[in-house]
Amino acid sequence: MNPLRIHRLDDTIVDQIAAGEVIERPANVVKELVENALDAGADRIEILTGDGGKSLMRVTDNGSGMSADELPLAISRHCTSKIERDLDAIATLGFRGEALPSIGSVSRLVIRSRPRDGGEASEIVVDGGKVSGPRPAAGNPGTMVEVTGLFRTVPARLKFLKSDRAEANAITETVKRIAMSWPGVSFTLAGSDRSTLELPATGTDSQALIARIAQILGRDFRDNSVELAAEKEGVRLAGFAGLPSFNRAAANHQFIHVNGRPVRDRQLTGALRGAYSDMLARDRHAVCAIFIEVDPRLVDVNVHPAKAEVRFRDPGLVRALMISAIRRALADEGVRASTSAAEAMTAAFRPGAITRPAPSWRPSPSGPSVNQPLDFGSGLAEREQRDFAGIVPSAALADQAAPATPMDPHPLGAARAQIHENYIVAQTADSLVIVDQHAAHERLVFEALKNALAARALPSQMLLVPDIVDLPVEDVERLVEEAQTLGTFGLEIERFGPGAVAVRATPAILGEVDAQGLLRDLADDLAEENGALRIRDNIEKVASTMACHGSVRSGRRLRGEEMNALLRQMEATPGSGTCNHGRPTFIELKLTDIERLFGRR
Repeated sequence: MNPLRIHRLDDTIVDQIAAGEVIERPANVVKELVENALDAGADRIEILTGDGGKSLMRVTDNGSGMSADELPLAISRHCTSKIERDLDAIATLGFRGEALPSIGSVSRLVIRSRPRDGGEASEIVVDGGKVSGPRPAAGNPGTMVEVTGLFRTVPARLKFLKSDRAEANAITETVKRIAMSWPGVSFTLAGSDRSTLELPATGTDSQALIARIAQILGRDFRDNSVELAAEKEGVRLAGFAGLPSFNRAAANHQFIHVNGRPVRDRQLTGALRGAYSDMLARDRHAVCAIFIEVDPRLVDVNVHPAKAEVRFRDPGLVRALMISAIRRALADEGVRASTSAAEAMTAAFRPGAITRPAPSWRPSPSGPSVNQPLDFGSGLAEREQRDFAGIVPSAALADQAAPATPMDPHPLGAARAQIHENYIVAQTADSLVIVDQHAAHERLVFEALKNALAARALPSQMLLVPDIVDLPVEDVERLVEEAQTLGTFGLEIERFGPGAVAVRATPAILGEVDAQGLLRDLADDLAEENGALRIRDNIEKVASTMACHGSVRSGRRLRGEEMNALLRQMEATPGSGTCNHGRPTFIELKLTDIERLFGRR
């Protein structure tokens, strides 16, 4: 057998290998071409696709354009106009000089360009790595890049692509993420495989960014978000973060940009989860549009050929800035309910939203009794009006009515009733507020636990007779290992045989608590991450579990003063709009919405 000898790969093979890193799917092609257009100073970009980008991708811009002499360089490896020698201060979106030759090696690539400052248009074609041109062509100032037959030279790659619809959606998502950072640029995405997406330029003033965000995330986000603005040691953070109650089941509504570049970075998404850690359920995700500006010398964008990841010189600074900015903005916003919950509530009350069987009773000939409902189904003709002869008009009882109560000035108003022993109904000057008493009190207890732990160990309440909780041996081991830390919460436990734990004291702040249920939940928390979840490193997680067991339970009747006290505490507590699991604690229905339901508006 002849030994293998080292040899130089053909340039086309080299480009195809590079394409495997840079071009994974059609969306990557669109990303590279749109970024080139933005680097060229375009303010109008049009994208056309076919079959999810598999058969056609065309990007047209009105940027600076290229001359005939520049076109051969544009499709050559490691040729670029964006950097010279310094990789430590990359201020453009593209810089590697790999995208166009990589694309040309796995498809048919046509580039037609005309310099904006004068000159004729030229065209060059790369078909499976074979170059023809440049040659004269007709074209407007700017550049048109057309890619057809993607991966036809490497058909095995086609098998890894998803359906046309999935690839088209991926392209749409890519364009939206790029457009978010460039409100002064107009984007149009069209094709036979999609409905047209138009994102007109929103300008360059202070309102341009939120207008572009509203184009992409919808006006609901604009109404259910808080503005972010923070700066520390040269790192600037701006944007908008959604209210905790305005969340999604997937993380695809999280837009994070660094120096105008959309990124998907684990450090940043981890910081975002940390900012909402005690406000969202584990299977829910925040909605946000965050923009980080930092000196290019303090961030490395040359981590991966796709340029979707970044590395900060000081990642701890960026993480702390993001977490503090989001939490401070949410806390400064005070008590605020998500409008989406109110809209869902309004929809539920619309005529026809509730179906019920037709009543089988009729009004009594002698007139309606106090406890008998009235049937309005047959109308109010003169014959039917006789049935109301015994009813005293409400105006005649006006003198006997209780005096009107002045409108309560508090944001959550005054409690008027409790329904189903779980929901508090309150009235403000211009709205109706419904509060979930358990969810609201759970948040209050949680915040009290966190504040108390920050100052000292929590006082405990000794049990007259220790509670013996039977648990699997592995759960007992986990709990006993954390017994000292649990003691700082006021929960005192000790081993009671191989498969049981004795609870000798519970946190006094929780009052009467189901010790067995609490201990089982804590054991589940420790087991969930296969032992990686350590109580001492997850104080808030333990506090959340304890708060759930120490809050006002559903089904408990509250007196009027208790309900109002709960409302006042909510108004004074940051983050009280959601419980520890991300559910809304209250819904506010404006009087104008109620009037619309009754046809008054």
